[in-house]
Amino acid sequence: MKFDVKKTVQMGFGFLSICAFWQMYNALIPLVLTNTFHLDETISGVIMAMDNVFALFLLPFFGAVSDKCKNKMGRRKPFFLYGTIAAVILMLMLPLVDNSYYANPSLGKEIFFIGILGALLVAMGTYRSPTVALVADCTIKPLRSRANAIINLMGALGGIIYLIVAAVFYPASKTRDLPHVNYMLIFMVVAGIMLVSLCIVMTSVDEVQMRKQVENYELLHPEENLSVEDESGNEVLPAEVRRSLRFLLFSVALWFIAYNGMETWFTTYAVKMWNMALGDASRCMLVANAGAIVFFIPSGMLASKIGRKKTILLGIVFLGGSFFAGFVFTLLSGTFSPILYLFFATMGTGWAFINVNSLPMVLEMCKDSESGKFTGYYYTFSMAAQIITPIVAGWLLAHVGYMTLFPYATIFAFMAFLTMLFVKHGDVNVEARRGLEAFEDMD
Repeated sequence: MKFDVKKTVQMGFGFLSICAFWQMYNALIPLVLTNTFHLDETISGVIMAMDNVFALFLLPFFGAVSDKCKNKMGRRKPFFLYGTIAAVILMLMLPLVDNSYYANPSLGKEIFFIGILGALLVAMGTYRSPTVALVADCTIKPLRSRANAIINLMGALGGIIYLIVAAVFYPASKTRDLPHVNYMLIFMVVAGIMLVSLCIVMTSVDEVQMRKQVENYELLHPEENLSVEDESGNEVLPAEVRRSLRFLLFSVALWFIAYNGMETWFTTYAVKMWNMALGDASRCMLVANAGAIVFFIPSGMLASKIGRKKTILLGIVFLGGSFFAGFVFTLLSGTFSPILYLFFATMGTGWAFINVNSLPMVLEMCKDSESGKFTGYYYTFSMAAQIITPIVAGWLLAHVGYMTLFPYATIFAFMAFLTMLFVKHGDVNVEARRGLEAFEDMD
């Protein structure tokens, strides 16, 4: 079965729209909460953390619900369709209430705004897992790392599109010294991106037909069935596979704790320890993101050659090594040096190796009928880590010292390496994959 880049890109528009939305949400909502509604940073921070809290429950739940969906459009597309429409309607209400509150403040409008935010988070939570699981459903297992690489690239593109639009329509020259900024235009642009992406997926992706092609391939190329029956006759994962899954999910949490802790606090660290300007510190993280984007596709290709587990372990070495190098640099120097860009490019490369191959490893351990639920498991552990790590790392910086940031990230990366060593399932069969040419010309 030939790897269809075009169809994968078309499916990837779902993730592009999700990432464009979250880039906007994380950038604008804190400004609205603090500048328009005059909430203090603590309350605003609690509200901004709610998306990750909701995700802990919503992503696995709706992933599992979509597994059982029997709609004529397929299992996943109905969630993407109705979830996107609901999210667009709700998000366009936010700037209306924001502008109305500024013109005539009232407690009712403030409560209404928070209520819309809650409903919007639920709407977004209904379709993230199904949208990602759609790609897994429509891609044979040996090619899922390559597909996930393209999906990650599409997600990064969504974030970049938002940043470009925001820079064009809301430069500092237009917003500086304004008592209130009307964000309706940027909300409408992102809503347009989401609706265009929805149209592309709904019209160009035949989920039912693509799933049939995958099922036909798997009938011709059967793989070992990892499931066994329990005492009630239900199919369950055998103990050794469950053990691998647990260690893999622990690894996911650990490397997100390491990377997100660094991502959250690095600019503060750089300003404090290296006397860097905010823009220069942000450029380091931009280099890391660029390194990840450049290596998304190669990381999927590398996994097809040496296996996903080895690729992830190599990525953890790059990630942890760059953190440790940053710590050593801080010991030796108190000012910025361009060599830091090399460290952060290596960090981004390692993150690409890890991120592209971890979800396919999780999905390799489940039946295709449960890919939505297992996608939810993956996001539950990654989101939980992103809730915990800013708090823990922030506490260490405040009460122990800023020198703890790089060792903190290094230690958790090292722990992720150790737990990955215990993962014995979910990899591609490299021996068998050398014969991909045998079916690459199949339609």
